[in-house]
Amino acid sequence: AAAAAASAAARASASAAALAVQRVIQRDGLLAQVRARGAYLTRALQQRFKDHPFVGDIRGRGLFMALELVEDRASKAPFDHQKKLHAVVKAQAFDNGLLVYPMGGTIDGERGDHVLLAPPFITSESELDRIVELLALSIDQSINSCAR
Repeated sequence: AAAAAASAAARASASAAALAVQRVIQRDGLLAQVRARGAYLTRALQQRFKDHPFVGDIRGRGLFMALELVEDRASKAPFDHQKKLHAVVKAQAFDNGLLVYPMGGTIDGERGDHVLLAPPFITSESELDRIVELLALSIDQSINSCAR
């Protein structure tokens, strides 16, 4: 009974916190900023990776974006899943000062590598440029290390 009462009290606190966050998003115009910065990030990623031989797709919405990493761009053939390229990119990006979300097994539960970006709503365009630069460096370093 005590656990149920504590759980009910937590719901009220969590709801109040969520409502406060929504009010700040509305008050500060953050949704419009996310739309504008998301469009900027999409253009920056497309410009930087449009001819990259190991990026098969760029997709997402707003500031939540993903890059699909492929061994062959033309066929979109994935890298050998045992290389765990997504995890290598995560570690390399971290070493370079960038946090990314790695996703493996995105094709069939085993094969397929994606790297996700989710920068804060308040990220500036210059910070987005730096994110794209560090992501490109991290992907190239990771692919080079996996090729050895």
